[in-house]
Amino acid sequence: MNANIHLHFSLALSGFDLDVAAEIPGQGVTALFGRSGSGKTSLLRCIAGLERPTHAYLRINGVLWHDSVQHLFVPPQQRGIGYVFQEGVLFPHLRVRDNLLYGFRRTPGAEQVESLQRVVDLLGLQTLLQRYPVQLSGGEKQRVAIGRALLNNPRLLLMDEPMASLDRSHKKEIIPYLECLHRSTSIPIIYVTHDPDELIRVSDYLLLIEAGRLIAQGPLEQMLARIDLPIARGDDAGALVSATVLEHDEQFHLSRVGFAGGELTVSAIDQPPGSEIRIRIQAKDVSLALEAPGPTSIMNILPARVVEMQAHGRGRMVVRLDVGGVPVLARITQKSQQRLALHPGSQVYAQIKSVALLT
Repeated sequence: MNANIHLHFSLALSGFDLDVAAEIPGQGVTALFGRSGSGKTSLLRCIAGLERPTHAYLRINGVLWHDSVQHLFVPPQQRGIGYVFQEGVLFPHLRVRDNLLYGFRRTPGAEQVESLQRVVDLLGLQTLLQRYPVQLSGGEKQRVAIGRALLNNPRLLLMDEPMASLDRSHKKEIIPYLECLHRSTSIPIIYVTHDPDELIRVSDYLLLIEAGRLIAQGPLEQMLARIDLPIARGDDAGALVSATVLEHDEQFHLSRVGFAGGELTVSAIDQPPGSEIRIRIQAKDVSLALEAPGPTSIMNILPARVVEMQAHGRGRMVVRLDVGGVPVLARITQKSQQRLALHPGSQVYAQIKSVALLT
């Protein structure tokens, strides 16, 4: 079986036409990323069968769900899709346990992949089971809504900006559960967002949507390293790096991690040596020098080579670096670029002021 998702939809929308064709992985989390109003939710609705585009083709892991040429259309209720909306829509008269079991009880035993206890443990719902929705916070409602979707044993899980209605504190509450979901389920997930932090924390693959068009797609790490894309222009631009925990410095509460480009010292990581992690290096936290600096408070300084540069905004530039084969971005001023005479091929030292642990 071809474990991929093939899609092509053309749909007239107010202001522009949606026309997206893509092949994405049939497992893991694929993010539909773009500004509000770019057509992400409309594309998600096409995948769910809630829209009838003029042209449609959708094959999920070898199973054809929609083909307008053959006049084939599998209705939404027969697709086996779990759908999580921007706000956790629960049955107000049912306790959390019964909300979770609503679809599960209607699923034939042979099709029940997830168990109630596993979903409860995965999403931290044990203490909420006897509560009614009115007694839940926004983040708790979303966790229950995700759990209910999982217990419907879907072939595909669609998540439409599930944190859009949450404030900052509730987003911080739910992000660890989404990361856990990302690591722990084999169900393919398509996740709509316009938040760069969500994108980086939960996804593996990226479709970048703008005004109803697919402007780029690929594995997340590769896409974040491209300076020609709109995502590189934001304040959150940066690189995603796979690393391994090497050792801990208990005296100074630090950890040393290794990656293909060298080693980094970071704030203490609560994982044993040998653990595989992902770290994020934001472009705004990387400065450049032509010579190795003398004594400095910056602990992470690595030799690098300038690969390409692009002006972004008034007087600013984003520089793509090669650090031992790993792409890293740096944001500098155009004046600094001229003063250092930087050009593709320049040998520099990347001074990394901050590193964020993701997983």
